[in-house]
Amino acid sequence: MKGGGILKIEILIDEGATDLEISVTCRQLTPRVEKILATLRMMNQQLMARKGDEIHLLDIARVIYIESVDRKCFIYTDEDIYESDFPLYELERQLAEYGFFRVSKSFLIHLQDIQSLKADVNRKIRVTMSNGEQIMASRQYAEALKKRLGVR
Repeated sequence: MKGGGILKIEILIDEGATDLEISVTCRQLTPRVEKILATLRMMNQQLMARKGDEIHLLDIARVIYIESVDRKCFIYTDEDIYESDFPLYELERQLAEYGFFRVSKSFLIHLQDIQSLKADVNRKIRVTMSNGEQIMASRQYAEALKKRLGVR
């Protein structure tokens, strides 16, 4: 597999086990390994959001990006748009360990949902997400984004 050798998966069935245990062995903590760990952590994580007068528990893995508009945060999934009661900085703090990254003052993106990156004017980066949406990573965040993704 590109960027770190072959991915080997070993499953041990233990009828006496009371918990699911996952062990990751690697030479170093690369962006690829971090993505795998973030995906595993997200499997049981949920985010509370509103749609109309209903409260929904969204699986974090379904969230593509979050946008802040006029002090309101909107959570985008493939299926729908939800609203969060938390400000963007709080969502950033809560979701950082699950592969979310701030790319501008208004956007928090899910790194696993990046489809492509394209250099833009003034050292900005145009990020295309899995749903086709294009989000501009500002100069302030562009270098950190490239470093996080292991891109030169």
